[in-house]
Amino acid sequence: MPDQPENGAKPPPSGKPGNWKDLRARVLSAAVLVPLAALCVWVGGVVYGVMIVLAMAGMAAEWARMFGFGLETRRGQLSLAWAACMGIAAVAGHWSGALLVMATGLVLGPALWAGQVAIGCAGLSLLWLRYMSVPGAGVVLFLVACVALSDTGAYMAGRLFGGPKLAPRISPAKTWSGSIGGLCCAVVAGMLIATLLPGAQPGALLRGAVFGGLVAVAAQVGDLAESALKRARGVKDSGTILPGHGGLLDRFDGLLVAAPMAALLSLGAAGGAAFWYVGLR
Repeated sequence: MPDQPENGAKPPPSGKPGNWKDLRARVLSAAVLVPLAALCVWVGGVVYGVMIVLAMAGMAAEWARMFGFGLETRRGQLSLAWAACMGIAAVAGHWSGALLVMATGLVLGPALWAGQVAIGCAGLSLLWLRYMSVPGAGVVLFLVACVALSDTGAYMAGRLFGGPKLAPRISPAKTWSGSIGGLCCAVVAGMLIATLLPGAQPGALLRGAVFGGLVAVAAQVGDLAESALKRARGVKDSGTILPGHGGLLDRFDGLLVAAPMAALLSLGAAGGAAFWYVGLR
């Protein structure tokens, strides 16, 4: 997520803080979204699966729309359905089937297939982390909290401190102060969650800090990648479904990179343990 206004809005000069005109909308959206998502993560099972499938379908529709294929078009409809089928297959336990659906998405064309792969990898990773890792809800909480607090820290620090731009050619709104603020918030979140989860192992504090930082870096890479895509397509936001945030892709772009990274790390953890215990045997 941007720490200052995205494409189409003139960012404040380097070194000066920005305004807070969208803060109220952001807070109200978060007040609804956060408790609902947390409940679904905690309950797990089909409830969590439905949330992820709907998010995948919504993001795929937004991706298609950025390439000129709205839901009134056949390709836009197929893009949404393809992503939903991918998620449904995974929720049903057919992981190889989900990967097959992802692969055959090439028939939609290279541009839309790229979206199916990016969104599919993130969605399947979030499902796998909840269903197959231990403790599933705690692992997803760690990941989502670090990504969300990285976004929030970047927004707050960028607005408070301003300063040099992080990647002016990609997203002129983002600043180094925002990036560092987001990283610090994610590190603190990782430390707290890793040590407070039941069954925390020795070294949880340090590991939580390190992997919280890694999640923040991955989330910021995803954020910059989505900003580059929007700039290339000439759009300000991927959608309007979330007031103060834009679309689902605008809100969850960090998870497109952070979730697959966490799932890959989990494959290296002993006995399906939390991904920040990778390497422990």
